[in-house]
Amino acid sequence: MKLRRLSTANAGFDAELAALTRYEAAQDEAVESAVRAIIADVRKRGDDAVLEATRKFDRVQAGSLAELEIPRAALDQALAALPAAQAQALNEAAARVRRFHERQLAQSWDYTEADGTLLGQRVTPIDRVGLYVPGGKAAYPSTVLMNAIPAKVADVRELVMVSPTPAGERNALVLAAAALAGVDRVIAIGGAQAIAALAYGTESIARVDKIVGPGNAYVAAAKRQVFGAVGIDMIAGPSEILVICDGGTAPDWIATDLFAQAEHDELAQAILLSPDAAFLDAVEAAIGRLLPEMPRRAVIEASLAGRGALVQIANLDEACAIANAIAPEHLELSVDEPECWLPKLRSAGAIFLGRYSSETIGDYCAGPNHVLPTSGTARFSSPLGVYDFQKRSSVIRVSPGAARSLGRIAATLARGEGLIAHARAAELRFEGE
Repeated sequence: MKLRRLSTANAGFDAELAALTRYEAAQDEAVESAVRAIIADVRKRGDDAVLEATRKFDRVQAGSLAELEIPRAALDQALAALPAAQAQALNEAAARVRRFHERQLAQSWDYTEADGTLLGQRVTPIDRVGLYVPGGKAAYPSTVLMNAIPAKVADVRELVMVSPTPAGERNALVLAAAALAGVDRVIAIGGAQAIAALAYGTESIARVDKIVGPGNAYVAAAKRQVFGAVGIDMIAGPSEILVICDGGTAPDWIATDLFAQAEHDELAQAILLSPDAAFLDAVEAAIGRLLPEMPRRAVIEASLAGRGALVQIANLDEACAIANAIAPEHLELSVDEPECWLPKLRSAGAIFLGRYSSETIGDYCAGPNHVLPTSGTARFSSPLGVYDFQKRSSVIRVSPGAARSLGRIAATLARGEGLIAHARAAELRFEGE
């Protein structure tokens, strides 16, 4: 296939790149309206509304939500029954994810000022978290590991996983991942009704404090609508990769790295930057040669045609500047001595250094989280981590001596703002001394 070719030497490049990388999640009013109705129904009728929606959308008949809860024994059984190769891969991936996230665990701290005032920060886990895992056409055990393990490392008290099982079909690998990650409850429900149940609670499901995990347009709309009643991780856009290559990597490697993002869906984005025009030609030829072998050829082709590009740049300094402007979800730095360029890169969800660091390894088993900011939001947000499952409280203990000095400061500022009760609350603690 013929890919879009851009060059930084051409007039209008900046506008072309901005148009190519711009993604605005248009909110479909029909979806928003349908989700709004489902949420209202769940808030009003609880379990009955969830069961009715599950019968309608997932074709699963159940008389109670208790029938849709998957017991711990079934999770353990799924894990024990996995083929040896799958079990080993899942265990090794989980161990690596856990080791990485254990380093993120924040601790409480405090210190005492010279006047005797104690100041500090208390770090505590979120009590109850809901995890949404897509079901149906595809199953994602990696999603379970990447969301559940950081929550358990943070010591979340209860982690409730919801995942639809259309026509009652359960995925053994997803259930095994839930067992391995230590998920506390698994309920076979999905869609906006599952998000509403988690956010507001029903007779059978206690409301959670935060909801994480990906989903379709209805799930994304539901997360948007319940935000504020609960926390959410993010509203993710299509997957994306930006590859910077000096021309020294095998073209087939780079072509398949681009495929790996493009096969997610037709709106995924895969862009290659290189100063070597002949290398861009070689990658394009590799794409044409390898694409017919891909089972998801139609999706890849649509993605590359719609939002993909091969871009000729002047040099790697320019590539780093473009990367910072795009702030991609995944950034591969497929060059000699990639560490030399790392200080120039300020905005990316995950950065893969060197020719052997394929983004696929990051998706499954490197250790860092694969839940990453998309659509340029890496400019101000970060990968999912243990810190997303912890909350911080400030701790302040004012000594009797400091009540006078700090009280005078506070009272002066409060009176300047016209808040006299504020001022008096501070002044009363040192008046009459």
